[in-house]
Amino acid sequence: MNQVVARFLDGSTLKGQTSDFLPTKNLFHILLAGTGNGAKPQEVKVPDLKAVYFVRRLEGDPDHHKTNDFPPFAPTPGRKVQVTFKDGEVLVGTTQGYQPDRPGFFLLPADPRSNNERCFIVTTATQSVAFL
Repeated sequence: MNQVVARFLDGSTLKGQTSDFLPTKNLFHILLAGTGNGAKPQEVKVPDLKAVYFVRRLEGDPDHHKTNDFPPFAPTPGRKVQVTFKDGEVLVGTTQGYQPDRPGFFLLPADPRSNNERCFIVTTATQSVAFL
């Protein structure tokens, strides 16, 4: 099970766990955080999303100050990229699979202390994707 935060285009968010997310599928399910045993997972349609954040902790780390800077002298797997979403949010990280004609791609955050282990970015939610 992966802990995820799904951010929708309308600004809403779902937090929970998923075991059936695939980047090639338009649908997956999230078992919402705080629901008891036997709860039914909620269906999520990928085209309705901005991004899916695969996180270390669902509650995040309120003491961590987000940065989009790469650590100096650290190796960077993949290509450095800056993603600007249509809502103005900017993420910086690395990717090995960005192609503008695909529905989405994975990004590893530049900040090694980020609560986000990786993000699946929905291409249609981006304003621009620039290689650095």
